[in-house]
Parts: sequence; C-alpha cells; structure tokens
Amino acid sequence: MPAARESLLDAAFTALARRPWSAVRMVDVAAAAGVSRQTLYNEFGSKDGLARALVRREADGYLAGVERALATQGDPRDRLTATAEWTASAARDNALVRALLTGCWSERLPSPALTAVPSGSPVPAQRRADGPLPSPGDFVALVRDRAVAVLTAPGAARSDSAELARSCELVVRLALSCVAAPPGEGGVAGLVDSLFRRQPV
Repeated sequence: MPAARESLLDAAFTALARRPWSAVRMVDVAAAAGVSRQTLYNEFGSKDGLARALVRREADGYLAGVERALATQGDPRDRLTATAEWTASAARDNALVRALLTGCWSERLPSPALTAVPSGSPVPAQRRADGPLPSPGDFVALVRDRAVAVLTAPGAARSDSAELARSCELVVRLALSCVAAPPGEGGVAGLVDSLFRRQPV
C-alpha cells in the first residue's frame, strides 16, 4: 500500500510540525491520512516504527536533494555551492533533517536509535526503515563520496581525486556549520566562494 504509506508519513510529518512527537497519537495520524488505525499498524508496526520510517524518508529526501544539486549545470564549484546551499536550506526548513545532520535531537522530535532494530515486518519499506539510520558522520561521508563520484574527471590522477575528496568534505562541513550558525551577508555561497579562493577545486 505505497499510497497509504506515503499519506500516513505525510500526516505524521504534519502532526509533528504542530506538536511534540510524544503528543502525536496514532489514531490522529490514521484519521488525517484517511485510513484505519489497523492499516497504520499494518504498515509500521508501532509508533516507533512510524518514527523510523518518517526519519528514513526525510533522510532519503535530503540525499535526493544532494543528487539534484550535484546534477546542476556548471563547474564543480557551482555544483558544490548548490550542494552546500541545499544542505543549509534543508536543515533550516526541516527539523528532522537538521537533527539527522547535527545529531541534536530535541525533545519535540522522535529519536529513533541509529542502529538497526529487529524487523519482522512483511512490508519491504519498513524493513529498510528498521535498518541502521545514518549518523551525522555518515552523512558527511555519503555526500562527500557522491560529490567525488560526480565531479571526478575521467582518467583523473589519484592525487587529484584525493584533493577533490578533501575539498568536497570541506564544503559539506562548511554547510553543516551554517546549520548551527547561519551565515551573514553573502550566505552559504559567499563562504564556499571564500573557501575556493584559498583552495581551488
């Protein structure tokens, strides 16, 4: 039931925007999605299962945005700037993405364990959601490695690839610093530009 699952996740995300996760009730999520409470339990197993699926969906959405940013037209610097801007804006606009990227989970949010939990769910998407969730360090590595894969020129020397990986990681870490302390004039793009004036891609 992919449509019901997405409707339930949308309803849970909307409920979380209005109240702390501890006050979100499964019956209200089911009603908002227009399905029975049994359907909700069939899909997610429990409130913790719903939380893990919601967090997994937001993590996947963030990484899909990284892919879009890296696919933009332009030179490597433009693509990395777009990735940094996406990271900062996604974290600013989505409390779950911010928590995933920083590791700072407020009491308002669900806080599923990053390690895998036993899953007997017959729903493949839930089995995936019950798998390990990325830590902030995992996200740095995922984004860095994806950027390197997209930006590495065919036949590039190993030393060039290592330098590119270093630059990509610096951009990701710079973007994450902008999540904790939003930049002033010039924004994220200005900071990335300053970084590359000192260290070209």
